[in-house]
Amino acid sequence: MKMLINGEFTDSVSKQTMDIYDPFRGEVIDTVPCACAEDIDKALDAAVRAQKEWARVPVYKRAEILLRFVELVKENTQSLAETLCRDNGKPITQALGEIGNIPIVVPAFCERAKHFYETVVPAGLEKGQEHSIQYVKREPVGVVCCIIPFNFPSNLFCQKVMPSLLMGNAALVLPPSGNPLTNLRLCALLHEAGVPAGVIQCVTAPGAVKEHAVKDKRTSFISLTGSTEIGIRVAQLAAPNLTPYALELGGNDAFVVFEDADIDRAVGEVFPGRLVNSGQICCACKRFIIQRSVADVFTEKVLAMIDGLKIGDPMDPATDISCLINEEAAITVETQVQDVLATGGELLTGGCRKGTHYAPTVITDVTPDMDIARDLEVFGPIIPIITFDTIEEAIEISNSSIYGLSSCVFTEDYHKIKTMCDAFEAGNVIVNSASRLRTFEMPFGGWKMSGVGTEGVMVTFHEVTRTKNIVLTGM
Repeated sequence: MKMLINGEFTDSVSKQTMDIYDPFRGEVIDTVPCACAEDIDKALDAAVRAQKEWARVPVYKRAEILLRFVELVKENTQSLAETLCRDNGKPITQALGEIGNIPIVVPAFCERAKHFYETVVPAGLEKGQEHSIQYVKREPVGVVCCIIPFNFPSNLFCQKVMPSLLMGNAALVLPPSGNPLTNLRLCALLHEAGVPAGVIQCVTAPGAVKEHAVKDKRTSFISLTGSTEIGIRVAQLAAPNLTPYALELGGNDAFVVFEDADIDRAVGEVFPGRLVNSGQICCACKRFIIQRSVADVFTEKVLAMIDGLKIGDPMDPATDISCLINEEAAITVETQVQDVLATGGELLTGGCRKGTHYAPTVITDVTPDMDIARDLEVFGPIIPIITFDTIEEAIEISNSSIYGLSSCVFTEDYHKIKTMCDAFEAGNVIVNSASRLRTFEMPFGGWKMSGVGTEGVMVTFHEVTRTKNIVLTGM
């Protein structure tokens, strides 16, 4: 595939390319341009020019174009899902679900855009303003740099690109370097739907070249989903230009189960909450904090659930779990698990790697002082079980992490629900379901080292616009 710059599908100025691998089969499935700084400059120049014209297009017309995009997605759902599956290693049923979210989220953003307006301050509300009328409006920031992660390249593309376009911004999409094919196809469909040249662009750039866009003064806003380390780097690069940003970063989410909980319900949330996408989810449940009196039965049921999963080819509709994004990621998980076992954890199942695969793994005897119980984010299908006795202990363990993205609690006791919801130091608290539950409407974002800013139909328009106060005097 080619990059999309200023309405043209093009190679890099450098003529260099990158091979894109199917992580399950290990074979090359496509070759894309390896962008250089000059490609970024061309894209930013085009975006600055095109954005001014796009901002003059009425909101309802912008929405009509994006709804045409939705129809094109519907016509190509199966092939888009297959691209995502081979590009990412995500099981085909999960890929179909992710592409199937586009007709949900895009119309929601379109409807919100049609009702996104500010307020009028009438005359005479304060002394000296008896004959002044003030009104507040929101205007586009300019060029939004959308940095998309590998794990949900379609969902997070929509969360960043759609509100940016609807508010009259140009969107420069920087897809994940190792699996950019889904984003390239989605940008091509937006272009086909009628988004003008320069308003939507997709540049396949390695990390160092992405930094060129982040620190450029033509970039007006940066929207990133990625690791905390990358988020800190983006903040440092953006600082000299005071470029604003929204950063959705890492997490080590607590999954708290009390003895009065519906244990079967809690166990039923372990697969969607931890093992979907092979555990490669920022807001996945990563610390299983179980009341001691029910820890054994919870663990036995989790082991039985894992025994029933099909692990294999992501293109097989029966597959539940497949590979990680690449072998480097799998080796990282392998090393992290070995470290946990070396410090006293007991392996009950899994604990083995083959190429890009890492088996679903359950570890018990994990104590609150271990790194995995605090600040170690494991991006893989690992279930560490930590026990507690009192609600105070559950709160202390839950909040002991540098992260605060999401969290969840299982209990039938209203008092415990209220206490835990108030106590969790996290941007999202889910009751009797997994922490990875994320609707498109909610203002999703984290506390502490899990990021700054929020995303969602309710809030993203505020992130990608700026306030202008207009005062009519002498009225």
